[in-house]
Formats: sequence, C-alpha cells, structure tokens
Amino acid sequence: MCGIVGILGRHEVAPLILESLKRLEYRGYDSAGIATVRDGRLDRRRAVGKLIALSDLLVEDPIRGQTGIGHTRWATHGAPTESNAHPHRAGPVAVVHNGIIENFRELRAELERTGHRFESETDTETVAGLCARELRAGLPPLEAARATLARLEGAFALAFLFEGEDDLIVAARRGSPLAIGYGDGEMYVGSDALALAPLTNRIAYLEEGDHAAVTRDGVEIFDAGGRPAEREIRHVPLENLYAEKGPHRHFMAKEIHEQPSVIAAALDHYLDRERGSVSSGSRLDWAGAQRLLMIGCGTAHYATHVARYWFEGLARLPVEIDVASEFRYREPPVGPGTLALLVSQSGETADTLAALRYARSQGAAIVSVVNVETSSIARESDHVLPIFAGPEIGVASTKAFTAQLTALAVLAIEAARARGHLDADGEARLAGALAALPGLMSRALALEPEIDDVARELARARDILFLGRGPLYPLALEGALKLKEISYIHAEGYAAGELKHGPIALIDETVPVIVFAPSDPLFDKTVSNMQEVMARDGRVLLVSDREGLARGGAGAWRTLAMPSADPFVAPMLYAVPAQLLAYHTAVTKGTDVDQPRNLAKSVTVE
Repeated sequence: MCGIVGILGRHEVAPLILESLKRLEYRGYDSAGIATVRDGRLDRRRAVGKLIALSDLLVEDPIRGQTGIGHTRWATHGAPTESNAHPHRAGPVAVVHNGIIENFRELRAELERTGHRFESETDTETVAGLCARELRAGLPPLEAARATLARLEGAFALAFLFEGEDDLIVAARRGSPLAIGYGDGEMYVGSDALALAPLTNRIAYLEEGDHAAVTRDGVEIFDAGGRPAEREIRHVPLENLYAEKGPHRHFMAKEIHEQPSVIAAALDHYLDRERGSVSSGSRLDWAGAQRLLMIGCGTAHYATHVARYWFEGLARLPVEIDVASEFRYREPPVGPGTLALLVSQSGETADTLAALRYARSQGAAIVSVVNVETSSIARESDHVLPIFAGPEIGVASTKAFTAQLTALAVLAIEAARARGHLDADGEARLAGALAALPGLMSRALALEPEIDDVARELARARDILFLGRGPLYPLALEGALKLKEISYIHAEGYAAGELKHGPIALIDETVPVIVFAPSDPLFDKTVSNMQEVMARDGRVLLVSDREGLARGGAGAWRTLAMPSADPFVAPMLYAVPAQLLAYHTAVTKGTDVDQPRNLAKSVTVE
C-alpha cells in the first residue's frame, strides 16, 4: 500500500526522496510528503494528489537537509487531505507509516485526555503523539520509539525522524515489509528494494517484529524481543529493479507486451526443452499429498482457479481454492498431508501471509509462487517458485498473472508425473505446448489494432459480461476484473453454463458479452450459451481461433481470431486479449490506467 523512503545522506535529500517516491507511487498516490532535519531543525512539506503536486510545492517552497523521510499514501483512515498526509508530526518527532494501527482509537483517547490535540483523522498521528510524549518524559529517541512500538497493535512499517538528530532514523516493521539499504557513508530505508534502486543494491530486510536504529555509519537491528540481531545483506541486481515505460504510454501497456519475454525467461528456468520435461526444483512430496489448498487475492486468486483444472485433471489431486481474506477466518481443517500453495505477486500481501501462517500452524507444508524471492511469503515458505516477471508497476496485474500461471502449470505437470497420472510422452506434449507459448503470445499481441477498435465501442457500455467454460471460466472472471479496475465499467465474469441461471436476465442490446471460446472439447457447449445471448439481442464479441470462428462465429457482433493453441495453455494465451480489451477501453475513456482510483498495487494491510 503506502510507500516509505528514508535517507541519511551526504547531500540534499529532498530530490533523492522525491525520485524514490516516484518509484513507489504505484503503492499509493492519494497524497505525499517529506520531512527533513537540518541543523537539528525538523521541517516538512505535504501535498494532496499525485507526486507532481509535491514536486511543484518543493519548487515553490524548498525543504533542506541531508536527513529525511518521505511517504506516498493510499488512504485508510481519513480522506486524502493535506492534514491526513504523511509525515505526521507531534512536536519533535515526525513519522511515516504503512499499515493499520488497530488500537489507535484507544490510544488517541488516552492522548486526548492528557491534552494532546490532533490535526488529522489518521491512525498514524497517534504514533507520533505517543512518541512525543515519551520524549517529553525524558527518554532518548531510540527508547521513546521502542516504548511507542510496545503500545501498538496491528500491522505496520514505520520510520521515525527526530528534531535535534541529524544522524538517526528509527525503523520498525510488524506485518508490513521494510528494507534497509547500505551505501558509502550513507544509509537508506525503503518499503522495498525498488524504492532504493537508484541509491544502492545492498539490501537487508527487517524480519517480523524487528526495529532498527539507522545512522550513516550503519544500522543496529533488534529482534522482536529487543535482542541485537543480524540480517543478511543481499546484493540485488540493479537490472531487476529499474522500471521504465520505454516507448509505451503506460506501464500497463509495457507489461502486457513484455509477456512473451517474461514467459520465455520462466520457461528457461523450469523447462528442459531437449528432454521435453519440467522441473520446479522444489522436491515436493506430490505422491504423498492428500489435498492441495491454493490461496491468493484478486488476480492471484483467479490464477489458482485456472490451476485447479490442471491439478485435478492432470494429477487427480483434490484441490480447494479460497480467497486469502476468508481462508483463515473460517478456520478450515488442514493438517498433515495437506499442501498449501500461496500465490502473490509482491509476496507481501497481508491476507495471504496470514493464511500462510495459519496453514503452517495446522501442519501443512508450504509452497509459494511469488515475484519477489526476498519477500515475507517467500522467506516463510518451505518451497518457493519465482515467476521471473521483473518489476510490475501497473496496479492491474498483467505479466505477473501469466507468469504465475506458467509456474503453476509446471507444478501441475510435475505433480501429475509424480502421482503416476502422466507418462513421459504426455509430459513432453505439455512441455512442448508451454515452449510454444511465447510465440503464440506475440501473435496475439499483433491483434492490438483490432482490439483497440472493439474497445472504442466497449467504452460506451455501462455493463459488460464475460463468459467462458472450463479453464476459460476463470479467464472470464479475470477479464471482468481487469475491465472494472481500470475503466470503471461494471463487468462480471460467469461460467457460460450458468448464464440461464440468472445473468441472462441482464441481456439486451446495450450489454456487450465477451466470450472466450477456443476450439476445445467445451467449444460447442459455449457456443450454445452464446446463441442464447444473441437470441435476446445481446452483442457478442467471440474470441476464438480460426476453426472456432468458422464453426460458431456467425451472427456475432465482433470476432477476434486467436492463434490455435493446445488447450492446456489457452488460459495464458487468452489473457492477452482480456488485458488489451481492458487497457484500450480505459484509454478510450481517459481513466488513469496505471494508477486507477482507490486501488494500490501491494495490499499490505487487511
């Protein structure tokens, strides 16, 4: 969600913090601010809206100092206003925060009884108020921060800056990620390595419950029990961190077009092309698994929907899928023999991380599919499958989705072999289908001019339905989600066979219906459902291969001719037109494609 940057530097830090915040703007863009200490004096600037507003303010009213903290906000408590923007200040302390302080109301009331006056509606200002009270009681800055942390309940990443302290930032994490960056006579704090990429490639990640005293000479890290701790310094390749749009208008467009190369990179890791075999490298006990739980949020959850067809159909392994935010609260029985598979782009999704910890507490083995190998979910898993997607800046996930599906497809093939339901020839066929996928995706991307033309019509609609069957049903769900996220058009995805159990009541000449129907064993049934739509004057966009269009395209409003593909990889291939339809519809409507309203990229709070 929100983004945090802190710098103890040798030069003016405001421009550096602003540049780092630009790299974190995908995490929050309701408001932003910077606080610095110069000659012992604490100062700050805050602005509502995107970072350009803060940038303009800093031109009109510069802020000086070689020590500072910055923040870009995604609103939780309180509307996007200047008074609610971070950093929050109480007397001699300024604080930036990602997360939610669950007991802030009790703490706020306690402070108000002692005469503290609040400027904002946020939970974060309570943290600053508590710390200021401890400072007034005579505690030095680090001890005041520790005393404050002891009072907080909830999930947070925090950075404290103190008046009179030009060489100190106190950082802490509980539930939300926070990294420490090492420089030459300089030190850094950031929500993730991406924020610090222009500054350093030497990164240490605070672990759960850690807090740290950061100075220019280094960092002292303390664990949840207050004991000194060492955290591994990792060298993060800079080429994995830089994210630019290149020739594309939006990050989302760039990331859609990166998919052939992203999938090829993942396959280079997991696929032996000469032998026609796959290997996840995880050494999972598929033969002994009795049940597979797959858990994710949003697009990652829809990836598990697709993968369920593979694991059950190929490996004959019973599968349960759940949204992470519901999973742990219904306290499902888990136990030994259960394999829990968690899917998350960032590896920091709060609900998914909580589900992981519940499953582990119940005796399940844990495997994760993540884009960030240093993330909390990866570090707490028994087995990790990286997806090799690189930075994904657009809030609406695109390349991470297809890369997640690639890793899940590899796992499903591996499970089927281990459980005796797939022979070497079958594995070679599926491996070949995966190997052909990057080329097929490139051909699908060539349909963009036609998709743009269709999207200009879709942009006029108020409601749109997506239909699919089998593994293409989750693609209908994902296509609807993408359209909702960035164009703000109401859209719903349905299993095509469910149409007459309710949704068909919505059909008239104003409602476009997008049908994903490759010529697979379910094609004829899907076309029958499509005919029911057309009989009620519904406008159908049929997305199929040339064989499918020849068999079922008559009477459709519009068609898109996809390349023919093995049904096994169709869900990944058909993600491309789903993404491009959403993208071009949003561009036509003039919405903010990369940073849609009310959404943030990494949901690190419940």
